Amino acid sequence: MYQLEHSLNFSQFGSDNGKTVIYFHGAPGAPEECAIFDLYAKEQGLTFICFDRFSGDYSIAGEAYYQFLAQEISKQAGGKEFDVIGFSIGAFIALQTCRYLGNEVRSLHLISAAAPLDAGGFLETMAGKRVFQLAKTVPILFVLLSYWQGLLALLFPNALFRLLFASVAGDDKALSVDRAFQSGITQVLRSCFIGRVRGYVRDIRAYVQPWKDRLSDIGVNTHIWHGAEDNWSPVAMAEYLASMIPGCTSTEIFNDLSHYSCLYRAAPEICRQLGAASDDLRSPPIR
Repeated sequence: MYQLEHSLNFSQFGSDNGKTVIYFHGAPGAPEECAIFDLYAKEQGLTFICFDRFSGDYSIAGEAYYQFLAQEISKQAGGKEFDVIGFSIGAFIALQTCRYLGNEVRSLHLISAAAPLDAGGFLETMAGKRVFQLAKTVPILFVLLSYWQGLLALLFPNALFRLLFASVAGDDKALSVDRAFQSGITQVLRSCFIGRVRGYVRDIRAYVQPWKDRLSDIGVNTHIWHGAEDNWSPVAMAEYLASMIPGCTSTEIFNDLSHYSCLYRAAPEICRQLGAASDDLRSPPIR
């Protein structure tokens, strides 16, 4: 974990001096989530940077939050172009932040992306329906629920894992009983909820607000990766985003895959694509 002066913490994965890729972790999520890309990034000469969004100044919200993230990313990129990857709710934050990054972004990859709730009846088919309903209609109860999840993460992390993965679908079922996956995601949940609940709450409360009209601002070359069996972010969300983002150039729907299994499947594919890019840009030294 590194820290820029008066700035957000971030973690680095992959090559020490490769082409820069900015990763937006999910919510719940944490920088440790980006470790999935580490080996593939090293093979392809990519340097992954994942900012710890939940560790920052919690008073920064709304458009100021996205502007702040864009500023931190630009500072780290040092004037060079970079690629962006967002997972789940992190894809939403990535979309909003890219509006302030302009031509610095070479490509945007959205994995298991959550579409705007104001775009249709998505909420009824989402595994996290009750959480999002609370965040939207009774924010104080959502905050209390989040702190309760934080207590579970501290005292009974395995119970929190079982709670969140109780309704898994597709190939996420096999992942959820894999010991390595359980260990990794349990650590992610602890990092997310222990001492960082306010950061998690900020992202979820931002997500449940109307934002479908902002998709027309996304002109960057965008690629969508989604599991056909995803019940956290139903596949209809991918179809909606593909139809509404002007810069969307490809959509890959994986049969039998769900939320996290799509992330595991897409990671090597995305790294191969980015590694095969014809430019030879390199990330600046870590400061």
